[in-house]
Amino acid sequence: MAYPSENRPSPGAEALPPLTESADAPAEPALPLPDELARTLAGLGPAGEAPAVRGGPAAGARTRALRLALWSAAAMLLLFAVLAAQNTGGVRVGFLWMDGRIPLALALLVAAVAGAAIATAVFTARIVHLRGSARRRRR
Repeated sequence: MAYPSENRPSPGAEALPPLTESADAPAEPALPLPDELARTLAGLGPAGEAPAVRGGPAAGARTRALRLALWSAAAMLLLFAVLAAQNTGGVRVGFLWMDGRIPLALALLVAAVAGAAIATAVFTARIVHLRGSARRRRR
């Protein structure tokens, strides 16, 4: 026998005792529902609009992540300033056909920027690849 989904008995429902009010407990009157809610729950009216939520829970997480990133960047900038102040001596650098002397702090800055650029390129390529894979899976 096929039941509509809302009338289908739950498994093990036959083993549960029927719900009855005890004679010694006073019956509490049920609070009336607002008309719009009652009609919506009964399936007779349209559902109202959800209240507008500003930001939502993800906005707080994004704000915390942004603050953490800004504080981390400020700390790294401060550490680099100390590194540059303490390492003003020149170093001999050779790259391909170029050769010369530059301050150690500048050499470290150039190496850090080059490393960040390479890491950004690799991660960007990975994200583009994953988006393409997801797009192909959706089709």
